[in-house]
Amino acid sequence: MVVEQTRKTALELLEALTPEQRAKATAPFDTPDHREWTYLPGERPGVQLAELTPEQEQHVHRLLELACSRRGVGDALATMAAEIILRELPDVGATGGWHGTVVGERYFLRILGDPSGTDPWAWRLNGHHLALHVTLVGDQVSFVPNFIGSNPAEVLQGPYAGRRFLAAEQDLGFQLLHALDPAQREAAVVSADAPDDILTRHDPVADGSLLHRGIAYGDLQDSQRDLFTRLLDQYVGRAAQPIAERAWARLRDQGLERLTFAWAGALQPGAGHYYSIAGPTFLAEYDNTQSDANHIHSVWRDLDNDWGQDLLAAHYSAGGH
Repeated sequence: MVVEQTRKTALELLEALTPEQRAKATAPFDTPDHREWTYLPGERPGVQLAELTPEQEQHVHRLLELACSRRGVGDALATMAAEIILRELPDVGATGGWHGTVVGERYFLRILGDPSGTDPWAWRLNGHHLALHVTLVGDQVSFVPNFIGSNPAEVLQGPYAGRRFLAAEQDLGFQLLHALDPAQREAAVVSADAPDDILTRHDPVADGSLLHRGIAYGDLQDSQRDLFTRLLDQYVGRAAQPIAERAWARLRDQGLERLTFAWAGALQPGAGHYYSIAGPTFLAEYDNTQSDANHIHSVWRDLDNDWGQDLLAAHYSAGGH
């Protein structure tokens, strides 16, 4: 159902674009830069959101709503709100509206492949601190790599003072850390110093060996496991329910007890801190070190299924094109 609705929405969007916009927004699925991405500021391949009319923009919102949970949509749009606040840009308004805005110039939409056919295709929304990659193969969807960041993490002054972004990613991380007993914490804390960014950066293929393993879910008590699960869901729960349910099933099949939690840096908010969650294929990282620990980077990746690799392998082995 999600795949067909997404296909329909993508086709409606493409139909609504002008020929010039469509040329910017589309590329073959096997384009050489398919897996190139970044969360740094700068231009991306695709059509700028600032170029879209209100009617065209509604199709983009619908794509977001189909791929992401309500919270996931909110977090993605909040990234843009943080950009507005940080750079003191004109507000696009409570109801959105990217057309002709400076913030709309910083984010790009791209569709790879042909949504009208039966072959794999993808759509993505990329810009500063935002990288959503959705790959559709048959009746299945890959939601990774998925990066959401925010600068600031908390607005310290001005009319938005006190507003926080990605707050639960931070708060639940500290809650789990502080729920550990001394021996458990010794296993979880892998360094007194936090890295200056997520360790996997924006590499096309994530290197899971870069992550420390910390303490395993299987070595936690029930209340600690509950916190671990809630923290894990901050990442998996960015996806719409059908996509998230498949991700949870995959995690359970691989064994939740094999997931690990590792911490580096300050043990209290206010100074640089970092954590990772790692499993056989699952990978999540959170880093808050820049701008005096008020600048968050967070990512969810799958070592086997980034860009739909597992889905594509099954598709091609079954004779798909």
